[in-house]
This record gives sequence, structure tokens and C-alpha cells, in this order.
Amino acid sequence: MTKNPEYNLKQDALKGGEFIIKDTTVENTFTPEDLNEEQLMVRGMIQDFLETELYPNNEKIEKQEDDIAATLLEKAADLGLLGSHMPEEYGGMAMDTNTNTVIVEAFGPSGSFSTTYAAHTGIGMLPILYFGTPEQKQKYLPGLINGELKASYCLTEPSSGSDALAAKTRADLSEDGTHYILNGQKMWISNAGFADVFIVFAQIGGNKFTGFIVEKGAEGMTLGAEEKKLGIKGSSTRQVFFENVKVPAENLLGEIGKGHLIAFNVLNVGRFKLGAMALGGTKRTLGHGIQYANERIQFKVPISNFGAIKYKIGESAIQLFAGEAATYRISNLIQDMITDLKEDGKSFEEAKLISAEEYAIECSILKVAGSEIGTYVVDEMLQVHGGMGFSEENIIAQAYRDIRISRIYEGTNEINRMIMVDMLFKRALKGDLDIVGPAWEVQKELASMPSFGKEEGAYGEEIKAVKDFKKALLMVAGAAAKMQMEGKLNLKKDQEILMNIADMMTDVYLAESTLLRVQKLAGKEKAIAQEVYDAILKVFITDATARMHKNATDALVSFAEGDLLKTLLMGLKRFTNYTPTNVKRDRRLVADTCIAANEYCF
Repeated sequence: MTKNPEYNLKQDALKGGEFIIKDTTVENTFTPEDLNEEQLMVRGMIQDFLETELYPNNEKIEKQEDDIAATLLEKAADLGLLGSHMPEEYGGMAMDTNTNTVIVEAFGPSGSFSTTYAAHTGIGMLPILYFGTPEQKQKYLPGLINGELKASYCLTEPSSGSDALAAKTRADLSEDGTHYILNGQKMWISNAGFADVFIVFAQIGGNKFTGFIVEKGAEGMTLGAEEKKLGIKGSSTRQVFFENVKVPAENLLGEIGKGHLIAFNVLNVGRFKLGAMALGGTKRTLGHGIQYANERIQFKVPISNFGAIKYKIGESAIQLFAGEAATYRISNLIQDMITDLKEDGKSFEEAKLISAEEYAIECSILKVAGSEIGTYVVDEMLQVHGGMGFSEENIIAQAYRDIRISRIYEGTNEINRMIMVDMLFKRALKGDLDIVGPAWEVQKELASMPSFGKEEGAYGEEIKAVKDFKKALLMVAGAAAKMQMEGKLNLKKDQEILMNIADMMTDVYLAESTLLRVQKLAGKEKAIAQEVYDAILKVFITDATARMHKNATDALVSFAEGDLLKTLLMGLKRFTNYTPTNVKRDRRLVADTCIAANEYCF
């Protein structure tokens, strides 16, 4: 893949989580507008694939007829789309991270098939790439890339969902040491109905959590019936049972007792991709909502004329814009690190694994933001359709059912929120991320006279607002961490506070990403006037200010009291004083731009 011409590789890119304590420059930010011609052609190819192969077969997919999901995977393989992220030595295309982000986002509108595709190319293939032996990679990756083999991932059990390490499936080494004997049960297994290769986690000896590669047809392995699900009905989801299943010893994946490294590391990039897919699918849903609003006549005018409908369209577009900004910012951070690691001598797979782990906080942020933005937009577009949206004859009903799972799989959004904060504190304790110094500076600022000045130049108020958001976050997180160390707070039990801090982290990241994207657009030639992008930014910062104040207040009153609480609340008022924009006017400007284009046009 060619490098993007308007983007320079940086040796000083922020490490994972550093966005909280450091600022990013416009020049060091990658945006959707920086995608090159080749990447846009890839997007167009996938859109053509969906138009010709998927949308016409949607009903068949939903009913899982004629083994169509497996057939579509094979057709995607013919286009190189199952190995775009894989090394060339196994038949892959080794495309860069930004191009792969384009691919997963473009597959977002594919409904149930997006789960089929993501399960195969992500959690199904990556464990072998990251942790497989050379022999295992050579045996399985070429077939998984060319579509001859389909992959599945068996982690969840009836008694272990979010607590994956509590799995009860057991593996015991045979007396002659040639194979392991698996016994247990897995549930909610995507692609199980047609998979040839199963990544299975079991406890060796009952207490060593370990990964295995199990092949279809292994004696003693059986499948349950297809689950009857609320959404993603077209994806195969079954239970998998193991009764004295013999797995060759050479099919042990990674190290004994280190299965958690496989399970959790493959989920980092999976969370990022899920967020990108949710946003990609939501853009199509918003487009349908806009088109319907323009076509539906009530009181002799299109309903897109009404302020209540403009609000829904404008707010949906603003949230999607922010989500996209965060997506490609994270994507390129990961890509830059991969490039640097490979230049330092790391292998293809080592570079991908390390970079995804480095930006695990950001991946969780995007998973939460992408899925919740998607949920909001799809719900609002169903409302725009009114009674027609409630009919299964309309694709909005399917989108409404399908988007719901995005807040559950790849770790529930609650788990991902806890991961964000837990990882932030762990990195700080290890010395990998210095939040103590910046937090102390914020504490000292609270004792000084407030400054009411703003940053000089264009977007000065918004730049200051984002910097203040970071100070508010550091103030709350720092105070909570101090209380924890003093034994006055137990964040493992007081999870509401963790949720507040995580939501503040998410707003900081999305607000800064939106600011950087709008700043970069100011220097580009474009079809849409800059004032529209400025409106997006101002509305997002205005609303984020209110959310920051609410989350911070809820957290502070939960663990502080007396003079300390008064001081912290005064500081919070100082750090959330962005001058609100005329949100009705600006949101309408965004909505009218989309209504005129008859689609989401940013």
C-alpha cells in the first residue's frame, strides 16, 4: 500500500492513554479526508460487493439458507478481503491499518454478515497469526485466507462470560503425551455452524487456562441448534460441546497457562474493528432516514422541514462525524507504531500484536463510542420512519435489532469502561504513563486565581475547552486514585465512579478528535463550507461540556465531602465553562446540509 501523501510518519506519536496528558497537533492527526485514492477504491469495491452479492440476498442470509454465509466468505476471499491484514507469505495482502479500517467500516452495513466476517478474520484468525507456531500458521492461515477454511472462536461458557478465566472446559494430557482430551461446553459461538477451525480455550488440569486449535469433525465434538436471537439472525450462533475430544498435542496454541494473553490480546483490535463497523453501518442507516424524511409528506411538506426531525438528523450526523474522527485517529496511531516496530526488527505479527496492546485504552473507547453512537442513530432513524420503521418490511427494523449486540460482544460496554480506567491506573502505577505530575499541576491550579483568557488564533475557545476537559478528568481521576490509596474508596465496588471517569475519557478523546479533524479541514479545499464543520464542532463541544460536568459531579459527590468537595466542584466549574453555541441554529445547519445532499455527506 502507498503511504497517504498528506500525512507524515511521526516518531513522537502519543503512546496509549497519553492523550489525557498531552496535546496532539493537527499535522500529526490522520482524518478520513486523508484517505488516498487506492483506499477509496477499496471502499468502492466493498460497496459494490455489498450491492451485488449481499443486499439482494439479505432475506436468504437472515434465514441462513443455502449455506450462504460461508459462500459469501468465499466470494470475499476471491477479492482478497479475508487476508487483507495477513502476511503475504501465507497468501495475504499485508495492507496497512488504515486500509483495513476502511475495509471493516465498509462492511458495517452488511448486517449479520458483518459478524460472520469479523469473527472469521478477527478472533478466528488472529490467535493463530499472533500465537501459532510456524507449522500451525502454514497449516491453517493459507486456507483461512483463501476461504477454503472458516474460523470460529470458542471462549464463552454458560458460567463464564465477562469472567472468561472462570471457564470450566477442561483439557487433560494423555498418558502417552500425544494429545489432550477436552471436555466441556461453549456457548454463543459465532460461525460454529460451518466453521472448519475452532479456537478453543480450556483449563489444562483444571487450572491452566490455555488455547487450542480444534478441527471440524473431531470425534466427540458436537453442535447445538442455531440460537434464536434478537438480532444478527443471519450469523450462525451455536453451542459447542466437547466430550472426550482428542486434540493433537501439536495443536496447543501459545503457552500452557497463558491462554489469557490470546483471549485478551485478540480482543483489543476486535474492539476497535467493532466500533468502526458500527459506525460504518450506522452511516447507511442515517442515509435511509434522511431519504425517507425527504420523501415523506405530512401537512403538505416533507417531514425533513420540521425542526424535530432536523434535530434527529443533525445530532446523528454530528455524533457520526466525531466517531469517524476518533476511528481514523486511532487507526493511524496503530499503523505508525507497526511501522516503527517493523523498522526496529519486529516481525509482522509481533508489530501488530504490540501496537494493538499499546492502544488498548483507545480501542475500548472506540468500541463503546461506536456502539453507543450507532444505537442512538439507529433508534432515531426508526423514529423518523414512524410506523414504517416498526415494520419488518423496512430495513430499519433489522438495523435496530442488529445494532443491539454491539454493546454486548467483544466485552460489554460496562467491562470496556472498567478496562479503560483500570488500564489507565495500572500504567500510571508502573510508570509507563505519568498522570501524577499533570494531576498535581491541576491541583496547584485550583489553588490559584482562575484565568479567563483563551487560546490565541482560530478555534481558541475550543482548544481551551478540550484542555480544560483533560484537567477536569485529571482532577476527578486523581482525587479518586488518592482516596483509593488512602483506603477511603474501593473502585472495584464503587463501579459507578469508574463509569463516570470512563465516560469523561471518552468525551475527551472524541472532543479532541473532532477538533483536530475540523482544524485540518479548515486548510483543505472541499465541497462543504467550513462553517458547517465549525457548527459540528461547536455543538459537540457544547454538549460534551454538559456531559463532562454531569459525570464529574456525579463522581465527586460520591466520594468527596466538606471543604474538599467544595474546592473540587469550584474547580470543575472552572474547567467546564465553554460558552455554549446556538445549538438549534448550528444543528439545523448540519441537518440541512445532509438533507440537501439526501445522505450523510461528511
